[in-house]
Amino acid sequence: MDLLNDVINARCSDPFKCLGLKPNAQGKGRTLTVWRPNATAIDVLKIDAEDVIGAMVATGPQGLYQLAWPSNLQTDHYRLRISYGQDTFTIVDPYQFPETTFHDPEHHSATLYKKEGAIHASAKVSDSLTIDGTRFGVYAPAARSVAVIGDFNGWDGRIHPMSSNGDGVWRLFIPDVKPGACYKFEIRAANGDLLPHRTDPFATAIQQYPSFASVVCAPDTYEWQDTAWTSRPVEDIYEQPMSIYEVHLGSWRKHMDGSSLSYSEHKEQLVQYLIDMKYTHVELMPVMEHPFDGSWGYQPIGLFAPTSRYGTMDEFKALVDALHQANIGVIMDWVPAHFPTDSHGLGNFDGSKQYEYPDPKKGWHTEWNSLIYDFGKDHVIDYLISNANYWLEEFHIDGLRVDAVASMLYLDYSRKDGEWVPNVDGGNQNYEAITFIRRLNETVYLNHPRCFTIAEESTAFPGVSKPTYMNGLGFGFKWNMGWMNDSLEYISKDPIYRQHHQGDLTFSMVYAFDEQFILPISHDEVVHGKGSMITKMPGDAWQKFANLRAFTSYMYFHPGKKLNFMGNELAQGLEWSHERSLDWHLLDIEFHQAQQNVTRTLNGLYRSEPALQLDHSPSGFEWISYDDNQNSIIAFARKAKGSAEHIIVIVNFTPTPHNNYRLGTPVSGSYKLVFNSDDKDFAGSGYEVSKQYETTPKESHGRPQCIDLQIPPMAAIALKWTPSK
Repeated sequence: MDLLNDVINARCSDPFKCLGLKPNAQGKGRTLTVWRPNATAIDVLKIDAEDVIGAMVATGPQGLYQLAWPSNLQTDHYRLRISYGQDTFTIVDPYQFPETTFHDPEHHSATLYKKEGAIHASAKVSDSLTIDGTRFGVYAPAARSVAVIGDFNGWDGRIHPMSSNGDGVWRLFIPDVKPGACYKFEIRAANGDLLPHRTDPFATAIQQYPSFASVVCAPDTYEWQDTAWTSRPVEDIYEQPMSIYEVHLGSWRKHMDGSSLSYSEHKEQLVQYLIDMKYTHVELMPVMEHPFDGSWGYQPIGLFAPTSRYGTMDEFKALVDALHQANIGVIMDWVPAHFPTDSHGLGNFDGSKQYEYPDPKKGWHTEWNSLIYDFGKDHVIDYLISNANYWLEEFHIDGLRVDAVASMLYLDYSRKDGEWVPNVDGGNQNYEAITFIRRLNETVYLNHPRCFTIAEESTAFPGVSKPTYMNGLGFGFKWNMGWMNDSLEYISKDPIYRQHHQGDLTFSMVYAFDEQFILPISHDEVVHGKGSMITKMPGDAWQKFANLRAFTSYMYFHPGKKLNFMGNELAQGLEWSHERSLDWHLLDIEFHQAQQNVTRTLNGLYRSEPALQLDHSPSGFEWISYDDNQNSIIAFARKAKGSAEHIIVIVNFTPTPHNNYRLGTPVSGSYKLVFNSDDKDFAGSGYEVSKQYETTPKESHGRPQCIDLQIPPMAAIALKWTPSK
């Protein structure tokens, strides 16, 4: 009776011991026990017919019923016809299917999502009858009891108590719960306190405010059309062009009423735009579900659910599919460093710190007011790694850009003395996070050799993009935050002062090949009062746009993969806000149209010229002139792998043109102009520059041959070498 009291009071930890069909205590016969609060009558029917087995007898508080099971009835299965006054409906009782409830599919840490959450399942009653439903599983080892609540049981935590076999996972198979059903978990802490209703950590769909309810999804039937992309040969991505367009789907383009485009509308518009602009990849800011629009997705609750703001899971898959069919890779921002404190989320999940570090000196992010995953717990590691694998496996994502890696690596990140706990050696490195990161990257590259990971890491931590067997962290790439900070600091200065800061421009080449770098001008550089890229540029209107064209060119010609946030290619005037669209109307103005045209042209040049693609080897770069600070000019060569092919790049960061600038060249021959950011087609001054130059045997810049060239004001030019005939 104690167990039944626990069931009645919604605190039962083992409902299968007292509900359903059980042997009598005397060992003779069996009794069926059903708990349906407030039911006025319950009849037991055959599982496969309308025949009535018997009427149940009320035996306790209203809703507790029992029936002596007929001894001549060979089956263990049944249905229940339940009456609430004049209303009657029929269900299949879940407590007759312990085998389905406790059956765990085989899984590894990378596929934990196939074991927990809401998963389609079925119970075999006979050779001719199978009962379909949903099997729920949730990890809550410290809970006293857990129940599934949803629109299928009136959100009543007394009706569907779950059961655990001691491994910390609570399970229940509920027949006839179909795709589209909404649910949460009602958890009672060990001390008996009822906690706020929790969203399923493994939910693959979640409703928006105010319910934040998890949604049961149908088994995957999406038919991918990207076989040519996913079966392509595994290539050396370090020697391939990678020009990334970073996008916030909610604000790239909006409708006239201010609403965002759907996944389907992005499929029609964004894909075509990327093709036109010649980008190789798109990076989507976090698309996993998040309760607060203003977090841009970086405070997610629902790591397994593409946000329903823009459509369904299949519609998101169709967007990825269309991008692949257009030969565009898809990178997704991924956030394993922290999670928000919203009451329906992971914080204090089962009344204890199951997902976060218990000590706030390790478990609380002071910079973002969020909780930090406990990287020392196996279930947390499995949860995060299975999530990474989920996006690569189920959504064909090509790359994960891992957010806030530095905050994971250092225990004292954004903390003052006394606010952090040293590691076992007294240092500030988080050994548990480092172990997790290495295991993450090993899992990704082992299971998905065409995919890659990117670290947003802003410190000098060694070996971020080195393999784990070389004692590195194992990322494929690292954002070059040093290049970004130095180059933006330089370009924001008035040209008259740049001669004193030439080192800001050239220092990046000292360490350019220490890691596999991506050069990022991301959303972080155009928010929170930093202004848009065009507003960072000094001078009058013409100089601002010339500066931006020169800087964009310098970025594309500098070794490293490229990343630009949406709007940079338009010379967006206003600082970015997630609440409004990009200012597409600016393309009616020549200067803005020219910046877009420059970006498109540079993307095309990057993709077509092998000399610009060897981004991660010193053999792909050669300084020609880095110390002409008097003129604020730099010149270098980019070189192709395995051939003499190369391109010379000259960037003038002042408004002063040069008509006869002598420059040494790597070899003799002809140099053809292939790019000029000052071209009139780019709204430049049109300063006359020869289309081709022949070297002369005169020493310059330590080389036995040179060219005398014209250098336009505030501009970059690129010259491609061809041997003399």
